[in-house]
Amino acid sequence: MVMGDVRTATDVLVIGGGPGGYVAAIRAAQHGLDTTLVERDAVGGTCLNYGCIPSKAFITATDLAHEANNGEPMGVEAEASVNMSSLVEWKDEVVDQLTGGVEQLCKANGVNLIEGTATFIDEDAVRVAHAGEGQGSESIQFEHAIVATGSRPIEVPGFSFDDDPIWSSRDALAAEEVPDRLLVVGAGYIGMELSTTFAKAGADVTVVEMLADALPAYEDDVARAVRERAEDLGIDFAFGERVSSWDEEGNGVAVTTETEDGEETVREADRVLVAVGREPVTDALELEEIGLETDDRGFLETDDYTRTDLEHVLAVGDVAGEPMLAHRASAEGLVAAGVAAGEPVALDHQVVPAAVFTDPEVATVGLTEAEAEAEGFDPVVGTMPLRASGRAQTMAEQDGFVRIVADADTEFVLGGQIVAPEASELIGEVALAIEMGAKLEDMATTVHTHPTLSEAIMEAAEHAQGQAIHTLNR
Repeated sequence: MVMGDVRTATDVLVIGGGPGGYVAAIRAAQHGLDTTLVERDAVGGTCLNYGCIPSKAFITATDLAHEANNGEPMGVEAEASVNMSSLVEWKDEVVDQLTGGVEQLCKANGVNLIEGTATFIDEDAVRVAHAGEGQGSESIQFEHAIVATGSRPIEVPGFSFDDDPIWSSRDALAAEEVPDRLLVVGAGYIGMELSTTFAKAGADVTVVEMLADALPAYEDDVARAVRERAEDLGIDFAFGERVSSWDEEGNGVAVTTETEDGEETVREADRVLVAVGREPVTDALELEEIGLETDDRGFLETDDYTRTDLEHVLAVGDVAGEPMLAHRASAEGLVAAGVAAGEPVALDHQVVPAAVFTDPEVATVGLTEAEAEAEGFDPVVGTMPLRASGRAQTMAEQDGFVRIVADADTEFVLGGQIVAPEASELIGEVALAIEMGAKLEDMATTVHTHPTLSEAIMEAAEHAQGQAIHTLNR
């Protein structure tokens, strides 16, 4: 303990107020446990304040402008532009409303909120340095601790986020002007979402990616659909290249990229957005004080009950490893709170959907065909192309598909991949099918509203059975 510390105690101490932490805190309090939540920045974490919510606000606004400007075939004539200053103001209002709501929910459920930075001092206590100069500190003893400190953007050597022309995703989502020329480093989901957003806002965008295609974590046909639409928007790609250095040049920067063979290219830009991934925030917790070690990437290893090597210290969300998804963090937060309360709960990672909010959207859940084969299934696959969907046609959206993967012997649904408008909404039906053990027949015989995009899920299931109506069977 530090001399002068205030000493308090709590049943459950949650470190980090993002979608994993605040959900864990609220649920722990609902279980009747005295619960304290420590957050050093803003309740809601990166997702609500600097990531998921702000990016979707930007995406919605730029999509609206783009659709208006490209509605002539439908008889819509408009010249829309994006006022970034007004967009940022609106985005901030949305964020403030949501963060205020989270704070109210925490307080209404009896969670004690503390603004400060928590570090472990022994296996049963942390020291919290209160935010603000001269605010002092306190030591808090706990029965259970839940680590939910999230992640931060990874820096590329030589491209420090402290340098004005170099943006992290957080910087990009606070930009009040659209750069004329934007160079994006990384074609993963963050890079592709923001590349599309700024291209629709009027920027000349170039994406530099070390690997051979965009969205390298996804299947080839999924990535191809997104890349081709991005190219239609005027986005240029430089695959098989990595950034090595940059220099100021005029009012912008000159960025040097190089191939694996050492061939160099200089590209000019006004801003450089580095979006090569995220890393867990575990280095400031002083885990060595309680004998916990992270893996070589900084993650805390956990079991199916979110427990670390110390059973009373739990970890949820990005600090616990891939996939780094807000909804996964929330699901783990519920489990961690249940474990702390002695409830019979455990994780089920079989059904964790993922979505990329590009144009078109991408959403997946469960197994791909290749993954199903690798796990010993004999997969059967059904596909419904959007060009055969009446609703998609009326939206002028013909690029994309719905694919359902099932076990040929039992017809149990194993997975799904959707490339379509609102794919992030549609994937919930497939996730539910996997969770409840539904079969192809269940999906194919469920009557869907016409005309809707969701009909494509029913049609894909019919196609897997060889009974499709609106697309050719095999």
